[in-house]
Amino acid sequence: MQLGMVGLGRMGANMTRRLMRGGHQLVVSDLSADSVKQLAAEGATGSASLEDLIGELKPPRAVWIMVPAGAATESTVQKIAAHLQAGDAIIDGGNSYFKDDVRRAKELKGKGIHYIDVGTSGGVWGLERGYCMMIGGPKEAVQRLDPIFKTLAPGTGDIPRTPGREKLGGTAESGYIHCGPSGSGHFVKMVHNGIEYGMMQAYAEGFDIFKNATSKELPEDIRYDLNLPDIAEVWRRGSVVSSWLLDLTAMALTENPTLSEYEGYVQDSGEGRWTIQAALDEAVPVDVLSAALFVRFRSRQQHTFAEKMLSAMRQKFGGHIEQDAAKTKKTA
Repeated sequence: MQLGMVGLGRMGANMTRRLMRGGHQLVVSDLSADSVKQLAAEGATGSASLEDLIGELKPPRAVWIMVPAGAATESTVQKIAAHLQAGDAIIDGGNSYFKDDVRRAKELKGKGIHYIDVGTSGGVWGLERGYCMMIGGPKEAVQRLDPIFKTLAPGTGDIPRTPGREKLGGTAESGYIHCGPSGSGHFVKMVHNGIEYGMMQAYAEGFDIFKNATSKELPEDIRYDLNLPDIAEVWRRGSVVSSWLLDLTAMALTENPTLSEYEGYVQDSGEGRWTIQAALDEAVPVDVLSAALFVRFRSRQQHTFAEKMLSAMRQKFGGHIEQDAAKTKKTA
């Protein structure tokens, strides 16, 4: 299947590669000419502009956008829509606010253009592991693009089947679902990321307790000099708290048990705030998720080992660089 990919950053480039491995034809565009040249050398069709990219696609066209949420996505959607026609589709695979999706879908519906929002999880590991996708948009358009989603998704892999799941059918076991109408995909991904904040915070606080178990404030007979990499590793083996986040935590601690390369400045990408706002709108108590978000705000003022843990996990699963560290590199 033919697809245009706009945005060749950490995820966009690897999604392009995974799709090409699956036999799809990719036309690519990015602000960086070097990024376009790199993917073209690997088999994609390069383009010099968005108009050029669209010209390379055959109707009904489909253009996947992987650029930062907010103004960049808004501008890109509008520019692409100006060159599309009825029956074409725009796919936003970034982390847009779901209410923006609803607005854009309504605007484009008048032109007969399908707007599909895809909450995408997989980070820098998605090329090999695949991407978990939560999809919102018109059913007919989503079904037409199923070959794209199926290729990007992890597939069933070796994960044991949930008892009774064989009676339900659908694509969830393959790692992607059509959640519902426009906005629902990013809504589900938004809450996914809010939950992620809470899970990360729980691990981070637990390991902070371990690190401080040698405190001189404690009686000497209950001071413990614990091996943090070993604890993370043993929990990966049959523990009820095992997870991919724990796998990445074990990796970071094995590389450096003190996490000295991290300052502990923990950024938030927006979804955590939006999740709390949705909870407020629905009058749903979210004690853990709200606390996890506020810790990220506090981390920009003072840093604890727990916050270094959070920063290490973000770097491992998404390649996120600490803001302070990024500033240091620019001025060095």
